[in-house]
Amino acid sequence: MQTSSDTAVEATVSLPANVDLHARPAADFVRTAMGFSSQLTVASGERAADAKSLLAILALGAKRGSTLRLTADGDDAVAALDALTGCVAGFTE
Repeated sequence: MQTSSDTAVEATVSLPANVDLHARPAADFVRTAMGFSSQLTVASGERAADAKSLLAILALGAKRGSTLRLTADGDDAVAALDALTGCVAGFTE
């Protein structure tokens, strides 16, 4: 994880080889993000989205094996990124 300002942190994580970021995993991701007060962003390729918006996450169109760039800014930023990277790592088909 890299710190880019006093409270902002970034991390990268890859989607498992057998999971697209479709409805169920996206809902799990958003549910996890909603548990934190930090501003959370997820990016895939050239697209970025609010990690707390299911429609925005689905619009990313992230496919299996894609690298996701996670950014968090706020008091609980490190904990939020830890939880989101764990969430992605735990995705199953």
